[in-house]
Amino acid sequence: MIVTVTLNTALDITYRVQGLRPHASHRITEVTERPGGKGLNVARVLAALGHEVAVTGFAGGTTGDVVRAGLTGVHRVSDALVPVAGSTRRTIAVVDERTGDTTQLNEPGPAVSPTEWDAFQEAYEDLLTRADAVALCGSLPPGVPVGAYAGLVRAARTAGVPVLLDTSGEPLRRGLAARPDLIKPNADELAELTGSHEPLRATQAARRRGARSVVASLGPEGLLAVTPEGRWRAAPPAQVRGNPTGAGDSAVAGLLSGLVEHLPWPQRLARAVALSAATVLAPVAGEFDRAAYEELLDRGVEVTAEAGAA
Repeated sequence: MIVTVTLNTALDITYRVQGLRPHASHRITEVTERPGGKGLNVARVLAALGHEVAVTGFAGGTTGDVVRAGLTGVHRVSDALVPVAGSTRRTIAVVDERTGDTTQLNEPGPAVSPTEWDAFQEAYEDLLTRADAVALCGSLPPGVPVGAYAGLVRAARTAGVPVLLDTSGEPLRRGLAARPDLIKPNADELAELTGSHEPLRATQAARRRGARSVVASLGPEGLLAVTPEGRWRAAPPAQVRGNPTGAGDSAVAGLLSGLVEHLPWPQRLARAVALSAATVLAPVAGEFDRAAYEELLDRGVEVTAEAGAA
């Protein structure tokens, strides 16, 4: 079983409009609602790949009830969310059908009390006893300590469970010091963490700060991985246009599934890039275009080894 942690879960709402214009009224052509937050998106993709997944984090209020109801019946995904008194946030993605661009609006999460945080940690440590791997994903809601991910990384390491950390800012900086097995920052997050805008230099610097392996997401250019086994670049054959929301989460699912399946790094990276690109072609986060994924995986993703020590 793989555990995904989403401390700041959300109800993801996607609006599609024919053309997004500032200071104007818009007629929405399609509305989609589904459970969201990075870890829940990761979980749905992992489940589609055939893995059993437990999702945990916080859920509260009417919106939290909708999120939990949306998880009911999702094949291979079990609900281990911890209740809170506050209301789960909503995120709004507005997709411009004319250009393919997406505008994202994210509400803050509910305030989490110390008692609720203690209850989550107890539930998390229980899940670790049955986990093959864990992904810690996304932002922290108000009330959760900024060093929360560092503690969760240490708990996973103590339990002997591989842990992937996908967050940003100070939570990433502190979590990195706890030595996660893998981090997956994007280029901006990596530059903020290390002060370097050169991807290879920044990725190597992030690894020296504590991560066993670092996979940097470089947008249309694919992924750059620096690991104890070597370093690689993986890229799709061409830029894919569509809705990029959730593409990074699908990459996390590809990396995490490859880890528990003990795939060599080039195969993990090819899967992650193929899933990410296929997600851009899907209407909402947490889904991917299966045909595009399989085609990219078979003959579309180029993975090249980089010379030099990792």
